[in-house]
Amino acid sequence: MQVLDRRKAMAIPPLFRLAFRPFFLGACLLAVLAIPLWLFALSGATGTWQPAGGWLAWHRHELLFGFGVAIIAGFLLTAVQTWTGRPGVSGAPLALLAGLWLAARLGWLVNLPWPLLAVLELSFPLAVAGVMGWTLWTVRQTRNYPIVLVLGLLAVADALALYGVLRQDEGTQRQAVLTGLWLVAAMMGLIGGRVIPFFTQRGLGRVDGVKPWPWLDRVLLGGSILIALLYASGLAVFPSGWSGALFAALGLGHLLRLVRWHDRGLWRVPLLWSLHLAYAWLAVACLGMALWHFGAPLNPSLAVHALTVGAMAGMILAMLARVSLGHTGRPLQPPGGMTLAFALLNLAAVCRVVLVLIWPVAALWLAGICWTVGLGLYLWRYAPMLWHARVDGHPG
Repeated sequence: MQVLDRRKAMAIPPLFRLAFRPFFLGACLLAVLAIPLWLFALSGATGTWQPAGGWLAWHRHELLFGFGVAIIAGFLLTAVQTWTGRPGVSGAPLALLAGLWLAARLGWLVNLPWPLLAVLELSFPLAVAGVMGWTLWTVRQTRNYPIVLVLGLLAVADALALYGVLRQDEGTQRQAVLTGLWLVAAMMGLIGGRVIPFFTQRGLGRVDGVKPWPWLDRVLLGGSILIALLYASGLAVFPSGWSGALFAALGLGHLLRLVRWHDRGLWRVPLLWSLHLAYAWLAVACLGMALWHFGAPLNPSLAVHALTVGAMAGMILAMLARVSLGHTGRPLQPPGGMTLAFALLNLAAVCRVVLVLIWPVAALWLAGICWTVGLGLYLWRYAPMLWHARVDGHPG
């Protein structure tokens, strides 16, 4: 980087020097507030206050398109700088993008008129997809084009959710969220398939890494996108042997990856076992959905929460704990409390997926407490890193 560029970069407020900073901070703050608010709404403590679409629609939408998509944006808009060698979005454009995301979150809570809410909501994922697509296209990095495809499909799913809210159609809202969730699962499989074996090799000091199986990578990506499209079309909403077979194949594929990646040494390293456990929840979610499609007497909501709480939030926390250290110039040693945070998020998943069958109300509240404290620990330990400059004096 030239001296002039460095001076410009260092003049930017630290919070807006790279995309991971505002989006990791804002998304985790949303997650820490959203679950207690949802539990209070369930108990009737919010009175007559209703967000856009009602509390159930808000809960479904915001944990995916608010929390999850913001994390994806922060990760990708930061990583694309490394992938392409081109500067990432920063400064005023990044602040504008973060402000757009925040305005949409507030818009849902205060129930803005739907045309304004739609503009705010859809502008964010489309802008992220546009920035990613343009940056990758300028260097013709075709290997990462599928990421732009998934981002574009997420924007379509978000539009479908908004349409469901406008029509007051609970079924369409649910269909849209399930479409988006399995697109996020596709992203988790794509990114996780690259970074988990790499992080494991580096974290344990192994000389040789696990060789990827490109055929398996393509099957898992294509299968997850196909599941999302089946939900978008309505075909996967009802039990089907064909959908069950596809879910079973995905679950077995994810388990095969975990077996190939496994190293006994990873259980001594919290930054590693947290990633592997999160990926295991992805396999559990797929196999749970397969059982439901094959006619097992299971509530599909259990598999959905294995995906959202165990896999999605678990991988988010594990990735954030590592990425936030590296991009702020710190050694890859998580601060105190993070091992507890990883454990609490996995306990939240166990409560929401398993214990809820025995103690429905108590398990929901225990899951909410574990979720809130786990992600709250991340905010407590990492928020100062995100709004302060790198400790090594470099920009970013």
